Amino acid sequence: MLLNRSERNFPRVIVIGAGFGGVEVARQLKNKEVEVLLIDRNNYHTFQPLMYQVATGTLASDSISFPIRKMFKNQKNFRFRLAEVLHIDTANKIVQTSVADYDYDYLVVATGATSNFFGNKEVEKYALPMKNIVEALNIRSYLLQNLEEAVLRKNASDRERYLNFVVVGGGPTGVELSGAIAEYQQHMLKIDYPELSTYEMKVHLVEGTGKILGALSEKSSRDAELYLKELGVNIVLNTTVNGYDGNTVTLSSGEQIPTKTVIWGAGVMGQMPTGIKEEIIQRGNRIKIDEQCRVEGENNIYAIGDVSALITDENPRGLPGVAPVAQQQGKYVAGHIINSLNKQSSENFKYFDKGSMATVGRARAVVDLGNFHMKGFLAWATWMFVHLVSIFGFRNRVVTFVNWTIKFLTRNSGIRLIIHKYNRPEPSKPVVSVSEQQ
Repeated sequence: MLLNRSERNFPRVIVIGAGFGGVEVARQLKNKEVEVLLIDRNNYHTFQPLMYQVATGTLASDSISFPIRKMFKNQKNFRFRLAEVLHIDTANKIVQTSVADYDYDYLVVATGATSNFFGNKEVEKYALPMKNIVEALNIRSYLLQNLEEAVLRKNASDRERYLNFVVVGGGPTGVELSGAIAEYQQHMLKIDYPELSTYEMKVHLVEGTGKILGALSEKSSRDAELYLKELGVNIVLNTTVNGYDGNTVTLSSGEQIPTKTVIWGAGVMGQMPTGIKEEIIQRGNRIKIDEQCRVEGENNIYAIGDVSALITDENPRGLPGVAPVAQQQGKYVAGHIINSLNKQSSENFKYFDKGSMATVGRARAVVDLGNFHMKGFLAWATWMFVHLVSIFGFRNRVVTFVNWTIKFLTRNSGIRLIIHKYNRPEPSKPVVSVSEQQ
């Protein structure tokens, strides 16, 4: 079914994706003489920077999610459709979806990114990605499932692979995940599982470059590394993952770590519907855009956020895949569309870097604000404040703040529930336990 252009009084702007960038475009177009149609496969927006806290049981999934329709309930020129986008027909200006076909005057592709396993199908099969709420909940369940399995094993050698947790990727996601799992080991493992020793549980962080938090300053990288080591995390640098058969992860150094749990945060790649010209797809499966965020070769199609690649002399690899980039691009694109409708020109997009930060557990964090560096409790409080005010919804802010406060005061809080058991593919080579060999 094609919705006819004649049904509308104003030009239609279709936004694909309800991430930070897509939501910002729609918000900025409020009360403008356009019709906004937002399409997403989910009916909620996710605050991705706190996804790791869902994965480690600190927060419930609905604390970092907000219904899209409720978000825009007071915006009269806004419509939402829960659908999967199948194809973009750029010649006829039509977006084909699983529920209907919609024509557009302007199109904004803000579909975000998914995990990049760099072609390693074996790792992709068994490792746990964390790019959406469902995947975060899978991690939470699987972490707890493996602890439950470890309790059933009498021999330490049989428990080892259930108590080894390997996080791949030393960016903010990997660092924050490693710190959260290590804090569970130190403060809650003995309470929940008195049969297990804290010394048996080990957290490994594997990073392919020479330092963690590569996008932050050298000071932040060193401080974060020190914090992780204080928590007992084993940091493996200049090392990549060669293979993972579901029981043992093999590193490029030749080292093998027996583990049932590999969490993948080593890379991302853009995800998008078909219809974008293949010749403009850049490294990381991203769409090449010009300095006004338009898809190369198109005047009325924009791409923003993780799915876009703004290649310039200043940024030969494109802009970083962080929320502020998507939000600033979203605000810019909304203004660009209005200027285009009014036959006005727009200056080129310029990204303003407000700073970077990462938390490494309770009262441990690093913050870079230009040349100014913070660490420790003050940085952690800054990190908490910035993230708290950025979450959509008053209820979500209150619930998150209460959870954080209780955890800070007691060191023993969280949602350690296995609601839906995660069934990972069974390894092709089952491990024979010591007890079975005897």
